[in-house]
Amino acid sequence: MDAALMPLLVVSLVLCLLAAAPAASAARAFFVFGDSLVDNGNNNYLLTTARADAPPYGIDFPTHQATGRFSNGLNIPDIISEHLGAEPALPYLSPELRGEKLLVGANFASAGVGILNDTGIQFVNIIRIGDQLQYFREYQRKLRALVGEPQATQLVNQALVLITLGGNDFVNNYYLVPMSVRSRQYALPDYVRFIVSEYRKILSRLYELGARRVIVTGTGPLGCVPAELALHSQNGECAAELTRAVNLFNPQMVDMVRGLNRAIGADVFVTANTYRMNFDYLANPQDFGERRRRGAEPKPKGDRLFHACMHGEPKRGDR
Repeated sequence: MDAALMPLLVVSLVLCLLAAAPAASAARAFFVFGDSLVDNGNNNYLLTTARADAPPYGIDFPTHQATGRFSNGLNIPDIISEHLGAEPALPYLSPELRGEKLLVGANFASAGVGILNDTGIQFVNIIRIGDQLQYFREYQRKLRALVGEPQATQLVNQALVLITLGGNDFVNNYYLVPMSVRSRQYALPDYVRFIVSEYRKILSRLYELGARRVIVTGTGPLGCVPAELALHSQNGECAAELTRAVNLFNPQMVDMVRGLNRAIGADVFVTANTYRMNFDYLANPQDFGERRRRGAEPKPKGDRLFHACMHGEPKRGDR
């Protein structure tokens, strides 16, 4: 991810998270689910090729060491935690996640995973999303043993939750190789409908497990990332097929989330338009970067941040 975009994206996500939670959210636990964009070290504990435990990963981390984050430094959950005034939630597989550390939350994300179980099969041993949710159940058992059932339930219900999935279902599944199994099975519009319907099941399960304040990120400009430009672009423009896939996926994901909120009867899930954030930043750098060049944090316009959060139905209380 472009380092210049990171402050804007993080501020936007923090505002989306705060929109999904009442005041004093800084004291709340934080749970993270998803892929390499938010994995902060779980894959270090796995025998997998999807690893970030060697340079150049971590070169700008405070310790200048690779930590398992797929980043040159801090990743999005780390910086969200900073903005919320909390310490980062540890990877769930970390042996340090015990005792009072459980009260901070946990990061269950694993690089390479997607909405579908067959996404990322080339990485062999990763924590697929179903297993992440199973670990969330296991985490809650540990939490109940630590603080008792009423307090554990309250902590989970009031926690902030971030989930980011979908990109790998395209780049590490449908478009992984020419004539992939999924591309032979589904035309792209049908595939998008399929993975969105599967995503709904994942979010429903997250709700069943007690999550009540959840931000769901859309998929960014997959066709514009350097690896895809190198593989698919003929003239430096973003890869057209991946751009088409994202343009199909994001609106359907938003509609799905709104429908799920209606079914639940509360605005539990909030979607974040990371694709729009990216291109808005590139198209209007003067709105975001002039102050940063003088050493101050950028101050994105409020209306742009508002549109980065796409809410469902009005909140009608927690359940």
